[in-house]
Amino acid sequence: MAYDPELAERLREQLAEVDNVTEKRMFGGLAFLVNGHLAMSASRHGGMMVRVGAGGSDEALSRPHARLIEMRGRPMTGWIFVEHEGVRTKRQLQSWVRRGLKFVHSLPPKRGGAAARGPRPARERR
Repeated sequence: MAYDPELAERLREQLAEVDNVTEKRMFGGLAFLVNGHLAMSASRHGGMMVRVGAGGSDEALSRPHARLIEMRGRPMTGWIFVEHEGVRTKRQLQSWVRRGLKFVHSLPPKRGGAAARGPRPARERR
């Protein structure tokens, strides 16, 4: 299953004023990177993935419809999956976007790669 294009567009709207945002297809979804760091993605599973860091996991997990992401059976501390029900409203989505941005803005920009080249021009919509 492909990512939810409506959710991807809503994420684009939320990130419109953020500098150095790039989009990349990853893990079957559409990832949004800030300064070269993965911040969040519209998931192929119908919700979103948000990077909150190890220090943000407990608080994020106390929110409805949130759980730790597992990869190959291992929990990934600092990576949260939010079910579709948890991002239905603009307010819900904005809360998760802020969490992801807060964490990635705490990281130094990546050297080289996309962050050094600057943001990729927006793709034309079909």
